Amino acid sequence: MAAGMGSRFGGGIKQLAEVGPSGEIIMDYSIYAAKEAGFDKVVFIIRRDIEEAFRLAIGNRIEAHIPVTYVYQELTNIPEGYSVPDGRGKPWGTGHAILSCLGKIKDPFLVINADDYYGKEAFRAMHDYLVNLPAGSKHKYCMAGFVLGNTLSDNGKVTRGACIVKDGLLTGVEEMFDLRREGDSVVGRREDGTPVSISPDSTVSMNCWGFTPDFLDELDSYFRKFLDNEAVSNPLKSEFLLPTIVGSMIDNGEAEVAVLPTQDHWFGVTYAEDKPIFMQCIRELIAAGEYPEATFR
Repeated sequence: MAAGMGSRFGGGIKQLAEVGPSGEIIMDYSIYAAKEAGFDKVVFIIRRDIEEAFRLAIGNRIEAHIPVTYVYQELTNIPEGYSVPDGRGKPWGTGHAILSCLGKIKDPFLVINADDYYGKEAFRAMHDYLVNLPAGSKHKYCMAGFVLGNTLSDNGKVTRGACIVKDGLLTGVEEMFDLRREGDSVVGRREDGTPVSISPDSTVSMNCWGFTPDFLDELDSYFRKFLDNEAVSNPLKSEFLLPTIVGSMIDNGEAEVAVLPTQDHWFGVTYAEDKPIFMQCIRELIAAGEYPEATFR
């Protein structure tokens, strides 16, 4: 998912921050790891106004190594009979981004953010889960479960989805805000402002999901309900978000989501001070033989 990128590359756009020795950006390493795990296609979800710059930054390089499809997330991509509320400029959210792939994806697929590095273990586990599902499986999804302590920034507060897991299955996700280390715990707040202290060993979601193709049809149905309800009550700011949709499907008994634990460290460039730390980690992974000196060159 890359539609949230700015219309002008450079100037601090974190998805395009060069973190590798040959000018690689975060997506280079995510796609390299996914391809190595066995995924064999890439679908970039972008906006039309950034397509040319996006192709120059990464798309043209990737196309030489793996089949690539582009889909476009636009505010006007809504079902017939609906209209964009007057004054709405905010994108519809991550669920809408994936809905942009309706009709373009026919196989089980992995969803990741363009500006997050997930490591290799999650990609391998999710690939193996998806390819080992019986043919024609529906409503059998998966999620990479990260250890909270492996996803924090030393340079500021973060938001994470704290997961409730029972017998290896996801039963709920609660967004926790302003999370930071404090002694042996992680402290922050719930959405309503209530202070919270949780273990750094807690399982969290980093928006790394695995779905079977039927999920796209489910998204279409849920998006129509969203437009009839949340988008009416909060027309300018409501968002159609993946964790909320998946949570509703679980609550309604419509989906089973396996939580696949990973010990890998998540990296991102949430704060400017994160970049040199990330770059050092990449150098160490290259030295350990996890990645080549130059990817997709």
